[in-house]
Amino acid sequence: MTLLSRSITVLGGLLLAHACYSAREHTALQSLRVATTATVTSSAASLPVDIKLETIISTFIILLGLVLGTRPLRPIEWRVWAGKIEREGEEGFTDNAGAVEKDYMGNPFSVLESRPNFVDIRKQRREFTDWIQKGGAQQEQ
Repeated sequence: MTLLSRSITVLGGLLLAHACYSAREHTALQSLRVATTATVTSSAASLPVDIKLETIISTFIILLGLVLGTRPLRPIEWRVWAGKIEREGEEGFTDNAGAVEKDYMGNPFSVLESRPNFVDIRKQRREFTDWIQKGGAQQEQ
């Protein structure tokens, strides 16, 4: 996360904490008022509009800070992702701060290309032909 997104998220968190504290104080005062009087009105049980608005606004501010701090989305399709790696390399997978992502794996097809049990038939055929041409069966005796 960048400094701007962290600042916005912290500001929203402080506003949300203030809204929670205000709601708690309002509830405590209303319960004290109800205990001293026998009648309960419907307006005494609900929170004031300013506390509700502060809660909603602070939640949206927190969401804005979190969205600004997210990394760019990666391609969903493997062929697009592999093409991006081929074209841009590690630079294509940097976060907002310019650092390479922690879970950057490199080429997703590198596992298929470097399998130890992958057999190159043409290479083996060429090696066998060279061995035969050099008289391979006679050399071993």
